[in-house]
Amino acid sequence: MASCSASAPSSARALAPTLLLVLLLVASFACRCRCAPPDAQVTRLPGFEGAQLPSKHYAGYVTVNEKLGSRLFYYLVQSERDPTSDPVVLWLNGGPGCSSFDGFVYEHGPFNFESGGSTGSLPKLRLNPYSWSKVSSVIYLDSPVGVGLSYAKDKSTAYRTGDLHTAHDLHTFLLKWFQLYPEFLNNPFYIAGESYAGIYIPTLSHEVVKGIHDGVKPTINFKGYMVGNGVCDTKFDGNALVPFAHGMGLISDDMYKETSTECQGNYWNYSASSDKCGTALSKVNQAIAELNIYDILEPCYHSKNIEVTRQNSSTPQSFRDLGVTDKPLPVRTRMLGRAWPLGAPVRAGRVPSWQELGVAVPCMNDEVATAWLNNDSVRSAIHAEPVSSIGPWVLCTDALSVFNHDAGSMIIYHKNLTRQGYRALIYSGDHDMCVPYTGSEAWIASLGYKVVDSWRPWFADEDVSGYTQVYDNGLTFATIKGAGHTVPEYKPQEALAFYSRWLAGSKL
Repeated sequence: MASCSASAPSSARALAPTLLLVLLLVASFACRCRCAPPDAQVTRLPGFEGAQLPSKHYAGYVTVNEKLGSRLFYYLVQSERDPTSDPVVLWLNGGPGCSSFDGFVYEHGPFNFESGGSTGSLPKLRLNPYSWSKVSSVIYLDSPVGVGLSYAKDKSTAYRTGDLHTAHDLHTFLLKWFQLYPEFLNNPFYIAGESYAGIYIPTLSHEVVKGIHDGVKPTINFKGYMVGNGVCDTKFDGNALVPFAHGMGLISDDMYKETSTECQGNYWNYSASSDKCGTALSKVNQAIAELNIYDILEPCYHSKNIEVTRQNSSTPQSFRDLGVTDKPLPVRTRMLGRAWPLGAPVRAGRVPSWQELGVAVPCMNDEVATAWLNNDSVRSAIHAEPVSSIGPWVLCTDALSVFNHDAGSMIIYHKNLTRQGYRALIYSGDHDMCVPYTGSEAWIASLGYKVVDSWRPWFADEDVSGYTQVYDNGLTFATIKGAGHTVPEYKPQEALAFYSRWLAGSKL
């Protein structure tokens, strides 16, 4: 009997390298097709009656802290075009404390959600022609731990967090996620979001770049980031409101001149300014109090219990005086993932919870998302823990016992990232009064970058859709005409246009 270790014929030995190469190519192709964990695939979605989902969907949990049992929930929508080469984009909503299902349900997810018609009934899901999954794979992530469908076993410790700890957890998530989905390691990777994610995105990008430089594996193919109506810097954000209100015709020339003179351009820290400055700013607040701060063109109705909450709040009086009105509230609150109450810039230290602030402007309805994500069949379909285990989903949670804004100004982060060659798109809905475009435009100008493509209109479907200016170091600023705080919600077609062009490296 011949031995199993007998030498192979010379012809077979000659074929061995070729055969090995073929096997490696086959294995590589198989990995590109099947590396995603099969038990994470979403095969059906309650409320969607189509024959099949528009692309492959995956969802589940990634543990970012074993000791605390901290688990972040993600929902991956693969690109409908070419998932093997299209960019992968991590999407983060703001708050802090608001779920990224805000983006999935109301902004640029693969479906348009329609009310089921009766209280508690499942919404109907229709295909969204302007989904960002048309040109990219999108990871919707609930972060930090305790937000949306993410949770921890040790809540008393895990739900005390802040900017820097959140960035660390997010980086841990990405490293583990790419281990689960190695087929995407070669795809261009971007980080995107809006509102308070203006803090999450630069701090996470910093962690990712540091990991790349330190040789942390797996190596993420990070290319850049995009921030929509994002928080950035206390001074620039806080000083943006008054010029915005004047430019939009919400306050008179006389009111603007008085406020500018008395406050000497320092509107955000008026408690330290003169009494005359405070008086002038009060007039501004009274003039704009009845407006929807997330889109000044939209109507807004306010809850009667806001006054009670305001009076019992432990936050500064300047916070509690914002957005006061007597209008009734016909629908449930939706805080739009948003950044912050009117005229109250994010400051260093502990961030008050939504309930403590008591001044969120309840202008929108979140009942569609709430009904869908708290349905047992939906939770099962997307591999999320049931309501009986982790409680109901809410758009913006008060579960975070402490959240500290401890990262400081984002300007230095933007400088460091763009100077290293990472592309950045800063975009703003031009009718958002929560984080006005005037603040974003001002802090970008403070970088001192050379303008390489001067201010000009950009177009979608032959119509002027906004304005853009491009700087060196790969930085682009764009406004979206007529959009509010959550741009894709207000202008979905235009949002897909600038998103797809920027990802492709084309001019807006």
